[in-house]
Amino acid sequence: MAAKDEYGGTLEGASVLVIDDEPGMRHFLTKILEPRVKRVAQAASPAEATKLLDEAHFDVVVLDNIMPGKTGLEWIAEQRRKGFYADTVLITAYADLETAIAALRAGVSDFVLKPFRANQILGAVSRTLDRKNLRRDNTLLRRELLAGTAVQMLGKSEALAKVRGMLNRLASVPTPVLFTGPSGTGKELAARQLHQMSDRADKPFVAVNCAAITPDRVVPELFGAVEGNETLQPGLFLLADGGTLFLDEVAQMPEPLQAALLRVLEDQRIRPDGAEREIPLNLRLLFATNADLPKAVEEGRFRADLYHRMNVVEVAMPPLRDRSEDIVELAAMFMEQFSTALGMPALRLDAETLLKLRRYDWPGNVRELRNLIERSVILGSLPEAFVGHGTVDGARAIEDLELVTQRHMLHILDLCQGNRAEAARRLGVSRKTVDRKLAAWGAEGLDIDSI
Repeated sequence: MAAKDEYGGTLEGASVLVIDDEPGMRHFLTKILEPRVKRVAQAASPAEATKLLDEAHFDVVVLDNIMPGKTGLEWIAEQRRKGFYADTVLITAYADLETAIAALRAGVSDFVLKPFRANQILGAVSRTLDRKNLRRDNTLLRRELLAGTAVQMLGKSEALAKVRGMLNRLASVPTPVLFTGPSGTGKELAARQLHQMSDRADKPFVAVNCAAITPDRVVPELFGAVEGNETLQPGLFLLADGGTLFLDEVAQMPEPLQAALLRVLEDQRIRPDGAEREIPLNLRLLFATNADLPKAVEEGRFRADLYHRMNVVEVAMPPLRDRSEDIVELAAMFMEQFSTALGMPALRLDAETLLKLRRYDWPGNVRELRNLIERSVILGSLPEAFVGHGTVDGARAIEDLELVTQRHMLHILDLCQGNRAEAARRLGVSRKTVDRKLAAWGAEGLDIDSI
């Protein structure tokens, strides 16, 4: 998350459009904004501003109200009907009630009264961006909490190492990526890791399950809609603007979405439902499927042109049976997460049980392992199918789960340079759990706490 500036919000990375008919005022506003934001554009009239909005997206518009031919508020009302949704700071010399009511109806975010100082403009733009980011963050956070997403890809297997190598190569380019593999192999998790490795890491990551969107809801859900009060309710594409949009279950995509998505891939523009104007976007698109897309293309169930635009690079996620050496580490992580989240003791698994976990075929892959550990923590024991009483081959015996947990936690602490709070976040557990484990292992006195 970007640090807040002295004006209370976050200016860095924003794009601003300045609209004023006076050259001196445009120059002044540009001069104070340019060093602090990503991009500033100028328009000398509402007509010129309209052309700029057709070409690019702006986070904030700084607009003078009194201009020849059309007031700023008249222009805003007109643009709202066309799908204009950027937050606006209005500059006005008149703070009367009538202007205030008109501004509220037009969706103005903040006022600056003439005459004004530089810090007043910067403060208004900063506050506007802060509110805009808060709205988006709250929406995305609700989606994250409902999804219950994990935080990292665990494992040291050769199969997973190949995936990590591909992600490293793809992190610095904006190329579309298609993640393939059976259900439960971690396709979304890999997509999230690719996002975190890219230069978009501080921007939103939005995950969409295409199978969950009905054909009649495709446009409003993904592209947004202009409602009766002429304000735009942004869809998921706009929420992800600047960041990464991950479309899962693409084989289940309804035909209207296939056609619309092809156009987005080609020109990075969307048209909200009820809007007259297309909105330019800056997105990286990632896709995932557990289906045979070439077969779906052959059978006419999926557009061939869309498939080829999506499948620039394919990352095949390995099934869990092909990375069985990662199972103990994954089980350790899930055990710690669920015992902490549920307030129940973690199970201590003997070598025989761990060996059975490794030998099982795992048709549901990592998701099935996760569900098994959650159920076992709740019930206080593993299902009978995983409880053994026979003799374990000494050559195949594996380490006790607690030892694996210890090694993994210490490794994450090392990666975090001893920051226990950050390590707890990556592990998906509480800070108290990290402290308790270190104390139990006799490691509480180590110099690993840099908070």
